[in-house]
Amino acid sequence: MRRRDFIKVIAGSESVWPLAGRAQQPGPVIGYLANSSPSTFTQFLTAFRRGLSEIGYIEGQNVAIEYRWSEGQQDRLPEFAADLVRRRVAVIVASGGGAPALAAKAATATIPIVFMGGTDPVKSGLVESLARPGGNATGVLNVSTEVTAKRLAFLRELVPTATVIAVLRNPGSPDAEGQLSEIEGAARTLGQQVQIVEASSERDFESAFATIARK
Repeated sequence: MRRRDFIKVIAGSESVWPLAGRAQQPGPVIGYLANSSPSTFTQFLTAFRRGLSEIGYIEGQNVAIEYRWSEGQQDRLPEFAADLVRRRVAVIVASGGGAPALAAKAATATIPIVFMGGTDPVKSGLVESLARPGGNATGVLNVSTEVTAKRLAFLRELVPTATVIAVLRNPGSPDAEGQLSEIEGAARTLGQQVQIVEASSERDFESAFATIARK
């Protein structure tokens, strides 16, 4: 989806609002689904609103935004995505990794989805290919899995005397298996021992770091 196509999606949605709804809504409604909290996304929200204003849309004036924040609890994302679909938003912006985009994709095959995340969209099923996404999802890909091995190599250079390096990962992340495979392969190549420690949410951090310290 190109920039002008995004504008058409937003602009085109204005014509389908019922007359009764127009008295209550300032214009089309954008669904914003994020795997985080507003306090950690301040700079992203500022940039997002600035981008909208550059194409003529001001929140609260001629466009509304329905925010859904999972606060790091990925199991809430499907429910939030389904709610945005029920509210018939014009487009869903999925931010904060692959999980929000996958939740949105599972909830609708028709509402356009614009994702921002690090998961491989082809492997995860979000798009058919990078050149021709197809379907209703498109977005910006931050390829992070492929640099996992390089991060381990950097750590080896920074702390060459480290006998064991801990790897803290979220097993529920769509990228979890790919990252694990990359880092285990790199560890074998470098002859580096790694200790895999898992944390699915903030509640797991304390025990995870206690495990790291103990080992």
